[in-house]
Amino acid sequence: MISEDSNDFETSKTYVLSWDCEGLESVICISDIAKEETWQALKKDHAQDDNLSGRTQSVTSIVSMLAMRAKFNSHRFYEIYAIDVDDGITSDDIKDWFESAPQEMADLIRKRGRKLYSDRRDKRRIRIE
Repeated sequence: MISEDSNDFETSKTYVLSWDCEGLESVICISDIAKEETWQALKKDHAQDDNLSGRTQSVTSIVSMLAMRAKFNSHRFYEIYAIDVDDGITSDDIKDWFESAPQEMADLIRKRGRKLYSDRRDKRRIRIE
């Protein structure tokens, strides 16, 4: 399940999840992307720096795009979190869990994940109709 110890990098993957009031929107495994970024930096392969060769986007740009989408759609109350999970867990597993128990998964991720962005709706807000 979701790792309690975020320092266990050898047996875990990191995912960025984005959801709003309508449900889960994206599940992105950033572990592989971060590994690729590291290898590119070590190789100093500048020919591929500008994403011209089909290389995946950087983790920073992915999170930035998700946050920009959230800011421009604030009426949908987006939340973006990073979570560490056991290596055997796939994005399909996470999607299935969100589909079967969306509120429980959101609460679990809020408790154990790292908040990157949140426009979470405050239940105490006064609603004017």
